[in-house]
Amino acid sequence: MHIANIIRDRTAADIVSCDVSTPVREAIKLLAEKRIGALPVTQDGKVVGIFSERDVIYRLADEGDVCLSYELGKVMTAPPITVEASAKCDEALALMTRRRIRHLPVMQNGDMAGFISIGDLVKNRIDEVEHEAAAMRNYIQTA
Repeated sequence: MHIANIIRDRTAADIVSCDVSTPVREAIKLLAEKRIGALPVTQDGKVVGIFSERDVIYRLADEGDVCLSYELGKVMTAPPITVEASAKCDEALALMTRRRIRHLPVMQNGDMAGFISIGDLVKNRIDEVEHEAAAMRNYIQTA
């Protein structure tokens, strides 16, 4: 299956993101309110980085709570690692594993078309395995 299938029912309005000028404190509040682990950071409508829980932890450990007043552009992970909507889910999982990341902006024609987590990909894979198992059971029962 392709990434496009995972995001097909999502719209651009569903993507929770912040601008590079957003204060870290505001972004943390947004992560908590939405119960998400990361968000894409944009500038002039283009994704330029990712801000995650890990970014918060690393900055707090290094600099203390002064980092809460920084703009996201100063603390985000950049450049973002992205995946094309046409990529296969297994390719995206391999990329996440290799790069030790849990979130990917999904790109289509140079624009962000979605934002996926490793949880989205694992859920997709579990659904595929369950579907295959059901088909196998049905085949065995009717043979």
